[in-house]
Amino acid sequence: MTNVTPKRNYFILDFDSTFTKVEGLDELAKIALADKPESADILAQIRSITEAGMNGSLSFQEALQKRLKLLKANRLHIDKLIKFLRDQVSTSVARNKEFFETYSQDILIVSSGFREFIEPIVVEYGIKPENVYANQFTFDAEGNINGCEESNPLAQNNGKVKLMQSLNLQGDIYVIGDGYTDYEIKKAGLANRFYAFTENVSRETVLENADHVTPSFDEFLYLHKLPMAISYPKSRISVLILENIHPNAQKMFEAEGYSVKIVSSALDEDELCQEIRNVSILCIRSKTEVTRKVLDNASNKLMAIGAFCIGTNQIDLKACMEKGIAVFNAPYSNTRSVVELAIGEMIMLIRNLVDKSEGMKRGVWDKSAKNSFEIRGKNLGIIGYGNIGSQLSVLAESMGLNVYFYDVVDRLALGNAKKCQSLKELLQISDVISLHVDGRKSNANMIGEAEFDLMKNGVVFLNLARGHVVDIAALVKNLKNGKIIGAGVDVFPYEPKNNNEEFMSELREMKNVILTPHIGGSTLEAQIHIADFVPKKIIEYINTGNTYLSVNIPNIQLPLLENAHRLMHIHRNESGVLAQINHVLAEYKANIVGQYLKTNESIGYVITDIDKDYSQEMVEALKNIKGTIRFRILY
Repeated sequence: MTNVTPKRNYFILDFDSTFTKVEGLDELAKIALADKPESADILAQIRSITEAGMNGSLSFQEALQKRLKLLKANRLHIDKLIKFLRDQVSTSVARNKEFFETYSQDILIVSSGFREFIEPIVVEYGIKPENVYANQFTFDAEGNINGCEESNPLAQNNGKVKLMQSLNLQGDIYVIGDGYTDYEIKKAGLANRFYAFTENVSRETVLENADHVTPSFDEFLYLHKLPMAISYPKSRISVLILENIHPNAQKMFEAEGYSVKIVSSALDEDELCQEIRNVSILCIRSKTEVTRKVLDNASNKLMAIGAFCIGTNQIDLKACMEKGIAVFNAPYSNTRSVVELAIGEMIMLIRNLVDKSEGMKRGVWDKSAKNSFEIRGKNLGIIGYGNIGSQLSVLAESMGLNVYFYDVVDRLALGNAKKCQSLKELLQISDVISLHVDGRKSNANMIGEAEFDLMKNGVVFLNLARGHVVDIAALVKNLKNGKIIGAGVDVFPYEPKNNNEEFMSELREMKNVILTPHIGGSTLEAQIHIADFVPKKIIEYINTGNTYLSVNIPNIQLPLLENAHRLMHIHRNESGVLAQINHVLAEYKANIVGQYLKTNESIGYVITDIDKDYSQEMVEALKNIKGTIRFRILY
């Protein structure tokens, strides 16, 4: 029987803007020209020439010669450049150092850059010096760079093609790079595939000629089923951000390497069903309803939902839990902003400032104290004593208000606030009433005709909670008959999906009413806090499995994982699941170095860290345990 030698694979990598984040020659110019008064102008010229050479609009040989004339560098500058480049290795390349060391025989660096600064960097990753193909500088007697070895094919037009022809490699050849000269190797028929590497720079002429766009080196390894440092390429984690969430969220996800899509408005159920099909992370505010139908249209890729607000009633948490989708919100980030709006509005309304201001705009000079009062000494009734209600309590008391509150949950009173035993009691004694309850269905129309009847005459009423908790028709009626002398409403039963849709409500015609477009938490400070907080929790969950502060998945705080694989198993809370997990691990001789379990009434979450490589058979066995909802591996 004849033995067939397996076909060899060769991996051809560019150096500048691929192996490293930067263009070496450009960085050398920065170092050499640092103290020169004309440096800014020369550097701009060099960058422009580099880009023209990389995108194919200028011949490589011409681009190289022009840059070398402008360079004015010497050997001492190269030493500084090498030190700088050690910290500029591309993130995904550095992360996969073990791959480069393991496959060093099969990796070639083919670069139009220069060996003097390329070789010292790549050999630290196990790449053999004899596998480095690059240009070489020439120097004058004082060590100044005065050109390059012109006989080197890489110093010439179509140089990479000429070099590859001379090497005559036998096997499958894969080229990874960011420039047009890298694509030319494939174009000449000397490579099986060309991968446009876009982690550091993206060039349209390169992308349109690539066999595959590779946002990171992880993506290339994943496609070829080669060992990689992480379990899944981050570029394949897709994020959908709706409803004008602060740009900081997008920046954080993109910095992590995720692919981000932005839709400025809310989406209705049918629209979201279409958009969510390949989404890994969904980010919303309060207008977007995430129903079971929406979740049924999501693929198994959907791992987390971020509510960039306090409430989560717009999300079907039970359905998310059943599907193993973790939900995170921002329970504290906009609390102060809502409280300040409430205080501002109660002062304006109790002083009758809204009507006074509107009258002035019409030319009416109504200098009188009618229906104008101080808030000091008045009774403030807070319905809902959670994060917002309790902070409102503290600030209101410091301004001289007598604070009363009612909550269905037994809450600790802060300061001198007094707890009412019933909603009826609070409504009867309050001069100002402020709603701060959540949006659960049972709270629908909790303030209606009967509740308004219990209130004092001349009460000020605020709803900065949820639109459906107040019967709008009953509110309008009591504004018209004067029982309510002023109202502030920030939330409505139906709210426009975006800023182009007209807001419709009977409240538009009412006097001494402040209407705001659901902006209680819409201060720059709050939006920045939320856009920092929620992505951090989601990224932490994706990267480590940590569910601390998730609103629907059992909360586990995990230690940092080192030198191990992390197995994450979400399952229905049934007896014996943990035993089955450990039976599978024992069967495949996986040594457990750490294990963590947390359950709620419906599901369990088990994290297991093991210190040996796992087989696909073990993975399938864990996935097939009865009651499994979701299984994921890290590292």
